[in-house]
Amino acid sequence: MATDYDTPRKTDEELAEESLQELKAQRAEKNSGAIDIDETEAAENLELPGADLSDESLTIRVLPKQADEFTCTKCFLVHHRSQLDHEGSTGPVCSDCS
Repeated sequence: MATDYDTPRKTDEELAEESLQELKAQRAEKNSGAIDIDETEAAENLELPGADLSDESLTIRVLPKQADEFTCTKCFLVHHRSQLDHEGSTGPVCSDCS
């Protein structure tokens, strides 16, 4: 790169001032895309562990175990018979647990 030695040189103070202005401009650009979050709205949707949910009701209908399903004796989840891997000494075991 060619250097023009006839141009006036900047002092260290002027260089520091320019770099400070560049940093401020970069910070302003970075913050311009930030999303404003309403703290009150975020706090309303937060559920704390151990919160009293006694006045809540279930909105999901729970069905009893069907004839073609089994309960795995290792993970205690109800699976379809197609996921049965083997019958262990304690009972049926699903393919995920074997």
